[in-house]
Amino acid sequence: MSAFAVERRIRFSDCDPAGIVFYPQYFVMFNSVVEDWFNGPLGVGYQHLVVERRVGLPTVRLEAEFKAVSRFGDPVVLTLDVERLGRRSFTLLLRCTGAAGQLRMQMRQVIVTTSLETHQAIDIPPDVQAAIQRRAPPIVPKESP
Repeated sequence: MSAFAVERRIRFSDCDPAGIVFYPQYFVMFNSVVEDWFNGPLGVGYQHLVVERRVGLPTVRLEAEFKAVSRFGDPVVLTLDVERLGRRSFTLLLRCTGAAGQLRMQMRQVIVTTSLETHQAIDIPPDVQAAIQRRAPPIVPKESP
């Protein structure tokens, strides 16, 4: 299974006065990658899912590691891999790499599906689950207490 990848150039608006990516901008960039993944390879319209179907996709856990700076004008590749697919959540590994594959930043993001009516966790809709399964490892059932 291959990663979903988006090529991008670091923009002036991504940077702080030192000319390097201001760290929260990586979260904005990766949110766009998640939307592109839903709209592209998954074939599940992100806007349709959220606005019409009222399924929320909030982040409930986020771990980030910053390895090297990215500067204004740098070409980078943003990649998304599915690490885990559960019943109500999935874990993504997102990476930003520069020239020659140098890792600039990576993060692990856990996204849970929620009802935008009740704001409670819900099962991942079957069509979304099936689309993600094409790119994810098999679902690991939770052990009973």
